[in-house]
Amino acid sequence: MKFSENWLRSHVPTAASRDELTATLTAIGLEVEEVTAMGAGLDGVVVARIVECGKHPEADRLQICQVDAGQGELLQIVCGAPNARAGLMAPLAMVGAHVAGIDIKAAKLRGVPSNGMLCSARELGTDADASGLLELPADAVPGTPIADYLGLPDASIEIKLTPNRADCFGIRGIAYDVAAACGSEVLPFDASPIAAQSQRVLEVELAAGADAPRYCGRVVEAIDASARTPVWMAERLRRSGVRPLSLLVDITQYVMLELGQPMHAFDLDTLQGPVGVRHSRQGETIKLLDGREVALDDSFLVVTDAAGADGSRAIALAGVMGGFDTRVTDATRNVFLEAAHFAPSAIIGKSRKLGLHTDASHRFERGVDPQLPAQAIEIATRLLLELAGGQPGPVVEAVLPQHLPAPQPIRLRRQRIGRVLGLDIADADVERILRALDMQVHADADGWQVTAPSRRFDIAIEEDLIEELARIHGYDRIPTTLPGGPTRVAVPSETRLDEATVRRQLAARDYLETVNFAFVDADLLDRWQAGERAVVLANPLSAELGVMRTQLLPGLVDTLQRNLARQAGRVRLFELGNVFISDDSGDGNTAPRETQRLAAVICGDARNLQWGEPARKADFHDLRGDLDSLAAACGATLQYQPAQHPQAHPGRCADVVRDGQSIGWIGQLHPRLQRTLDLDVDAYAFEVDLAALVKRPLPRAGELSRFPSVRRDLAFVVADSVPWAAIAATARAAAGPLLREVLLFDRYVGQGVESGQKSLAMGLILQDNSRTLTDRDVEDVVTAAVASIEQEHGARIRG
Repeated sequence: MKFSENWLRSHVPTAASRDELTATLTAIGLEVEEVTAMGAGLDGVVVARIVECGKHPEADRLQICQVDAGQGELLQIVCGAPNARAGLMAPLAMVGAHVAGIDIKAAKLRGVPSNGMLCSARELGTDADASGLLELPADAVPGTPIADYLGLPDASIEIKLTPNRADCFGIRGIAYDVAAACGSEVLPFDASPIAAQSQRVLEVELAAGADAPRYCGRVVEAIDASARTPVWMAERLRRSGVRPLSLLVDITQYVMLELGQPMHAFDLDTLQGPVGVRHSRQGETIKLLDGREVALDDSFLVVTDAAGADGSRAIALAGVMGGFDTRVTDATRNVFLEAAHFAPSAIIGKSRKLGLHTDASHRFERGVDPQLPAQAIEIATRLLLELAGGQPGPVVEAVLPQHLPAPQPIRLRRQRIGRVLGLDIADADVERILRALDMQVHADADGWQVTAPSRRFDIAIEEDLIEELARIHGYDRIPTTLPGGPTRVAVPSETRLDEATVRRQLAARDYLETVNFAFVDADLLDRWQAGERAVVLANPLSAELGVMRTQLLPGLVDTLQRNLARQAGRVRLFELGNVFISDDSGDGNTAPRETQRLAAVICGDARNLQWGEPARKADFHDLRGDLDSLAAACGATLQYQPAQHPQAHPGRCADVVRDGQSIGWIGQLHPRLQRTLDLDVDAYAFEVDLAALVKRPLPRAGELSRFPSVRRDLAFVVADSVPWAAIAATARAAAGPLLREVLLFDRYVGQGVESGQKSLAMGLILQDNSRTLTDRDVEDVVTAAVASIEQEHGARIRG
């Protein structure tokens, strides 16, 4: 919301300086984003009339002007503005003035004396337009100080409003907040009814129920639509970010900015009564004020008249924009002014659906005071009669009172204020603040009965009133106190590894964490063959973000590709997040099932470039080692069972198993998938259920053995298809309680080992807590382990 500082002060007089005013606005929740000062230091700049214009003898683009500045004699000014002409009223900086960083002096331009400078709006600091002289109305009086004439100095203040403060989309709404914060009062506003001078009316019919419960209109005949917008109104509009267009349009814009009530003016001679409001029909079209013709569905509201083949022509898109065919022009002589109340739910999203954004829709989407339409009609009528003449008819109002929100009294307890805010506010201050905010306040024994004005949709419960008191009284005046009473300390569970430790563990192994959207493109999931049972969003941000992700890897690999495209040769990424799968509950309804997962992907070199070892590419075992390190932190050992996954390379993929249960998979991405994704490097990835990975047994203290350990190394020849994990499991089961650890320290294939076989060398580390092991103890364990491995896996001791 942008507005003129002087305009605001005309509603709420205050001694606060500009800096104090803007600081106060921010402190009470109306955050000031920008302040643009204008028109300061214009001493010596006056209104002037160009009496004569002639060509400069030495320059084609310069003119010699004889200017009347109200001094009784003409001044000669050399001017290069393209719009300089006889009869033009424009600002003149006299000799001695300081404008646009220039000290104005008597000078000669190409040999011709010049005694001042005719100014553009940019040179005065009132606008960015520097295309020519600022043209003033013909009735301006020469010699009038320009600051007085234009209402300067002033400032354009822009504030950022939260969606609940729709009442501050009008100057009057902001004025009540300023009055409460600065200890002043809002001046009375004349919205008294104007007597009808004509009996011509257009009847109004409402057919949209609660979506359009109030509509007011008035006919004004015999106006002069070509009348020029007065300078004071044009300047207020301009400083509020609105470009003046024509008197009729400017009046409706002016009332909207002052009250917060959007309005529209129709050319009465283009209408056929009655006027109505209804829902649009599927496929119905309307040509809008901007010249676009749009097709509507049945979710829109339209204003209609009785023209058209079916007796119901759409003449405006309610709450958004007027229609082209009924617009007002300079030829308009009779006008129909309208102001209505539309429910926010009926307007929300409609302008965006058509690719529009209008001041009216911005306000109606957030809520407009339902009591304002009649006031807006009276104020607009008064302005129209003063500036363009005319004969007004009576105000016609159609209303559905059962659908209009009615403010209800709210109980405000004195003790509750102190309990919520932690400080006591004097009763007199409570009543002053609430009344300054235009609330009705009735005191009783325990507090007050407070009724908020109809424009304050955000005031519904006692805590809302307390928030208003805190906001105006000052957040900085609320004391900082520590909470009292016992504090419950939440102790993290020792039976699972916390997420922060998981992140630190992976970061320590040179991974970077990514955070991707939980909603993705359905086509991406289809390329991963992961689109089955995807949860489709009812209201997606865009078509590319239409479904919830069923896996983490599609988004993670997409991030990998972005890094590779930016010349990152070695990439190691992980993500910890939720996936969503549509889960049929059995009663015909599907509800999304949410699961937390951990995924990682690597490509490029196994290590950063260094001189100590030769470079090599990362492989399956590098990624597996990183996953094993996480499992070790949870006190678990993972098993890897060869598996087939549609997303993984055949023969380079395994199920990740913990305690006999598959918790995910690990492997190289399938070459076909890499080609589909246009990924030209080998990438390795895993994705596992986080809850199953991070659970761990309750840590218990154990005795460290004081006796030495014994190591026995064995080498077996076994079929290449037998995994090491199966051999290690057999060794642990056969060795019994004396086995502390089993290690694989060599794998060999080649000369001396038959084709299809491999040699695995492992070490068995044995130890007892109560005694030193004897040779017989060790031999018994080794014999049992060898026998079990030979029997279960067809292995033999390598000679």
